[in-house]
Amino acid sequence: IGKSGSMVDPTLAEMGKNLNEAMKMLEDNQRKVEEENEKKYARKDIPGPLQGSGQDMVSILQLVQNLMHGEEEEETSQSYRLQNVGEQGHMALLGHSLAAYISVLDRERLRKLTTRILSDTTLWLCRLFRYENGSAYYHEDDREGLLKICRLVIHTRYEDYTLEGFNVLYTKQPVIYISSAARAGLGQALCNQLGLPLSCMCRVPCNTMFGSQHQMDVALLDRLIKDDVECGKLPLLLVANAGTPGAGHTDKLGRLKELCEQHKMWLHVEGVNLATLALGYVSSSVLAATKCDSMTLTLGSWLGLPAVPAVTLYRHEDPSLSLAAGLTSSQPVEKLRALPLWLSLQYLGHDGIVERIKHASQLVSNSPVEDELSSPVVVFKFFQEYSNRGPAGAIPAHFPDCALSLQLGEQLAQLVPASGVDVVELEDEGTCVRFSPLMTSAVLGTEIQDIDHLVDCLKMKIPVLTSTLQLREEFEQEVRRTVSLLYIEDLGWPGLGVVRYNYHSDEKNDDKQEKELEKINTELLKKLNELESDLTFSLGPEFGGQKNCVYIGMVTEDLDVSELVETIAATGREIEENSRLLENMTEVVRKGIQEAQLQLQKANEERLLEEGLLRQIPVVGSVLNWFSPFQASPKGRTFNLTAGSLESTESMYVSKAQGTGTTPPPTPTSSLAKQRLPGQKAFKRSLRSSDGFSETSSISHCDDLDKLDQRPPNLSPGQDDSPCQSPALPPLPAHQITALEQQNLNKAKFLLQRNPDFYISNAEKASYFYQNILF
Repeated sequence: IGKSGSMVDPTLAEMGKNLNEAMKMLEDNQRKVEEENEKKYARKDIPGPLQGSGQDMVSILQLVQNLMHGEEEEETSQSYRLQNVGEQGHMALLGHSLAAYISVLDRERLRKLTTRILSDTTLWLCRLFRYENGSAYYHEDDREGLLKICRLVIHTRYEDYTLEGFNVLYTKQPVIYISSAARAGLGQALCNQLGLPLSCMCRVPCNTMFGSQHQMDVALLDRLIKDDVECGKLPLLLVANAGTPGAGHTDKLGRLKELCEQHKMWLHVEGVNLATLALGYVSSSVLAATKCDSMTLTLGSWLGLPAVPAVTLYRHEDPSLSLAAGLTSSQPVEKLRALPLWLSLQYLGHDGIVERIKHASQLVSNSPVEDELSSPVVVFKFFQEYSNRGPAGAIPAHFPDCALSLQLGEQLAQLVPASGVDVVELEDEGTCVRFSPLMTSAVLGTEIQDIDHLVDCLKMKIPVLTSTLQLREEFEQEVRRTVSLLYIEDLGWPGLGVVRYNYHSDEKNDDKQEKELEKINTELLKKLNELESDLTFSLGPEFGGQKNCVYIGMVTEDLDVSELVETIAATGREIEENSRLLENMTEVVRKGIQEAQLQLQKANEERLLEEGLLRQIPVVGSVLNWFSPFQASPKGRTFNLTAGSLESTESMYVSKAQGTGTTPPPTPTSSLAKQRLPGQKAFKRSLRSSDGFSETSSISHCDDLDKLDQRPPNLSPGQDDSPCQSPALPPLPAHQITALEQQNLNKAKFLLQRNPDFYISNAEKASYFYQNILF
């Protein structure tokens, strides 16, 4: 009943209720149809992790962890190159998170905060690295700072550049000078970003007669600048090095600054030696960098700070031109790039910063420096003095010093990963090994004991490299003298050499010969690796290596080259003969089956003639065989795979022993059959030889031989007071043995007792020894 006292008709109420339920059912059905349509027409190109309602945080972090560390079986030896992130590294990483959080503040608070962070960081860096009254530009790419400096200099030297653009550059072409020892690709990257032709980049050679070979030639630079001025060009900027990327040498920055001031050029300096400006004592050559117009600092590698930006310090009085060049920005968010450095520098403090740089410098040399601080970069290479030099003192081309230096650097980096050594390519020296602790020690945590370990490993590897280099020529000569072996010249291989088993065939099918060659050499490599030796056999480098060859690695001085070559040749011949035997087996078996069928048919005919026709009738033959059994000798055939023929089995039944009557061909044997001492590995020779007849005997005791001379002369050849049994010698008639012959016989028996295995396995030498000493 309503407020008005009226009543609702029950029929209408029931009708309304049914209508609501019907509408709900229709809406539910419509919703189901829409959901099915969404599933039916859902986009199939959406990746799996994005489908559905998203992933939970645990799953996402687990995915990140798997991507960072990878599967266990996929871990490589380069995993040690990951940075050792300490507490100072955590501060740098925290700075990136805080920068993202601070960016959501209101504009006024953000402006005040970023201004404070930027001004503090710039002031601290200028004080630390002795660069007074400087401004700072923070950038991720270490080349970006130099690029913005070039734009600043262009705006400064070309007044109408803002309005005219490249037209003013066309009328007076700018020139940027860089050292030939600068990092690769720097000049081309600058030209590409500035929109300049490569002719605007001038590479200045380094000194070749006076001073360091990695320092810029100042006199030649002066002539180049004057020539460009006479041609109507505008000398714009000079990029100098305080520590070249390869050798770590510093240019003559003082003279270069004077030259730049004379020609109104901008001087920019970069290099690892700039880190030493934070120390109490700085060499005069590096200290001159504080007078330059700009410098780029890479503090991340110097201090072991991950993901911190590089910093370019510069001096310029016009802020509008700096803004036009992109060195400054009005956006507060871009100023937050300095936040990771702002946090990390405060965490380390002045003492922590100096201690890290000083520690890296002391890793090169622990001795105190009195006048000049040596370059904190050590570069060395493997070098061997050669007696057989070519014309005009040239080193023969088959001595791969660069390849051995590359091998040395890679092995040292693997043995002592904390040292941070790497391999560099220098223009004049070629492949070298570099140790630059300022770039790696803070990241890898290098200590003094790591350097001691590095020196020990270096002393251990040098004899192996030397012996390998000395035995290369002997190996080449042995291979060239050996039939069926082909020597492959590969100057990029640092090991003993490269050899190929040469397969000869009368067929003219080159593809078939190539496949057969690959098959034989692959099997040869497998057989050689199964031997108990210290040598490494491989297919060579993954890229650039010769095909179907066996690459032999480093060797020691006790390698028996002749035995190695003999083993390779004998093993190759054995594989080739076995391969030919398998190829002919199918044809031999087929012919043997045909011959066996013919002989069986012939044997059946003979049996029919011998037994008679009556014995072939089933009932009659059985009765006849019962009254008069037919005695027949068992006959059979056996197929000899070695001889390739059918033979009778009659001899088996007669002698009750299996024998085919033929002797299989001898299997080729290699030099591994040579007797070796217990524990002695293959291809090893004794470093001490006492006579021309024995390679393993070390008899050099004249006193023992003299004692034998004092033995009783009536000792018969078969008598001996030694427990060691010597090989039997041919008996001699008693009346032919004189006192001198008896004395020689005693000496021979003593030698045989000392090393009986050698004379047993070397029959030819034993015969020569027997004939020339006993008689």
